[in-house]
Amino acid sequence: MSRSLNKVTLIGNLGSDPEVRSTTGGNRVATFSLATSRTWNSNAGERQEKTEWHRCVVWNSKSSQLADVVEKYVHKGDKLYVEGRIEYRQWQDKDGQTRYSTEINVRELIMLSSPRGGGGGEVDGEAPARASRPAPSKAKAGAAGSDESFEDFPEALQDQDDDLPF
Repeated sequence: MSRSLNKVTLIGNLGSDPEVRSTTGGNRVATFSLATSRTWNSNAGERQEKTEWHRCVVWNSKSSQLADVVEKYVHKGDKLYVEGRIEYRQWQDKDGQTRYSTEINVRELIMLSSPRGGGGGEVDGEAPARASRPAPSKAKAGAAGSDESFEDFPEALQDQDDDLPF
């Protein structure tokens, strides 16, 4: 018995906000376009870039509400990891022409972008996650023999909102 595998893994950026709709049966589906790019140098030494666009489809299922998650938290420009299978469809349009579509049926999705937290609003009762801060230099500020001080990191003094519970 032979086996087969249909698995797609992509990391890319959303070209626009996802479109979410409900089927006549009440199931929810989200669709979005994901851009992946590759760069290389030509034989002449010129930098080349090519962007591929992938149509992704995310369904709610009995085990996950992934389309609802996409609707709430995924926005244009976000970086995503998606995993799923490739599907080819064909249909007749209203003019009788045969149309073809290639889609990624998403089974797993990981949001790689920093959460949007501007404005300090809450989402579903949760405080927005903070964007990661730039890591300080390896040398400790104020350490013996170090030329660095807090003046070298003015944003550290300006940030009044720290993660300390007291």
